[in-house]
Amino acid sequence: MFGIDRQDVERTGTAGGAPATLARGRRATLGACCGTHFLHDGFSDAIYLLLPLWQAEFALSLTQVGLIKSLYSGAMAASQVPAGFLAERWGERGLLALGTAVTGVGFIAFGLAGGAAALALALLFAGAGSGTQHPLCSSIVSKAYEGGGQRTALGIYNFSGDLGKVAAPLAAALVAAGLGWRWATTGFGVIGVAAGLAIFVVFAALGIGARQRQSPERAQTAAPADGWGIRDRRGFAVLSAIGVVDSICRTGFLTFLPFLLIAKGAGVETVGLSLALVFAGGAAGKFLCGVLAERFGIVRTVILSELVTGGGILLLLPLSLDLSLALLPVIGVGLNGTSSVLYATVAEFVAPERRSRGFGLFYTLGMGAGAASPAVLGALSEFAGVPATLAVAGVLVLATIPLAQMLRGSLAS
Repeated sequence: MFGIDRQDVERTGTAGGAPATLARGRRATLGACCGTHFLHDGFSDAIYLLLPLWQAEFALSLTQVGLIKSLYSGAMAASQVPAGFLAERWGERGLLALGTAVTGVGFIAFGLAGGAAALALALLFAGAGSGTQHPLCSSIVSKAYEGGGQRTALGIYNFSGDLGKVAAPLAAALVAAGLGWRWATTGFGVIGVAAGLAIFVVFAALGIGARQRQSPERAQTAAPADGWGIRDRRGFAVLSAIGVVDSICRTGFLTFLPFLLIAKGAGVETVGLSLALVFAGGAAGKFLCGVLAERFGIVRTVILSELVTGGGILLLLPLSLDLSLALLPVIGVGLNGTSSVLYATVAEFVAPERRSRGFGLFYTLGMGAGAASPAVLGALSEFAGVPATLAVAGVLVLATIPLAQMLRGSLAS
């Protein structure tokens, strides 16, 4: 199809043959995964806008708000490793399409929820579907660019998710302000179901994400020494620890930021704008931190981005609403920039044929910790208040700095 060798496509996720054809196949693969990432990250982060609206609708405490956010994030985290294993057997294409459609159905169920219990079940359902995206698309992109440009391609892929984070909360805020939050979630859900079908069709047309068929000889030589294919256990463990702390602080901050801003006088449209500002900064941070990592090294970049994050959160607390909005893009640069550097580094520690499960393990550890943090920080907010809780998150993120120093032995930078 279009001069592309399907057997080579199934092996690498890109087109085979001439360099120009190979480059086109790689770009098409990257584009398809970026579109999927845009959708899923947009849906996931629109929930931060919905939390205050659900609190008012269902008379939730801050502890309950944290718990329902943890349900979504926990389901997303729990489904990632199984998705990685299943992809090795069945291919990524069908799982991505099914996961996207399941997420869409979950969002439709949000709009139909008559109480907190129904909402909680819908969050579990939607989160489990969305958990397929990160490990599978990351694996497809990293395999497509195995011969060169892998870090840049994964950086572009991660950047596309931040564009979704900017667009979806802002769109949800506008629809919720005009028609109500139920219309917003139902509309997102219909888009998600349609996107699930589109993903299957587009990935099939490009010949990517199908089950990989290998000869017995290739299968024997491709099998890694251990089940996870981790080449550097210490490096992977330290990288994962940084991801865990970063995820705890990022998820906790984003969960309770709307409540801080509401206390400063923000309305629903302003909260939507504030999240868009954070994620716009995050999108810029993904690009900037990728450039800095190439120029100054991964360790220095992680330290700098976490200093910006922790210092920015602490500075935000006493500011007025207007000054807070001005600071949010700067916080976003560090808040999301770090994760881009970490995600792109996972591929350096995991064998190519085990990337799906390797990325799944990394994302599960980070997102699992991030899933627990809203419930814990919600209880802390009940006891000490939202500003004190965010101060804890701002200080905790600085714990990644000594961890980053430990990473030096496993990296050339």
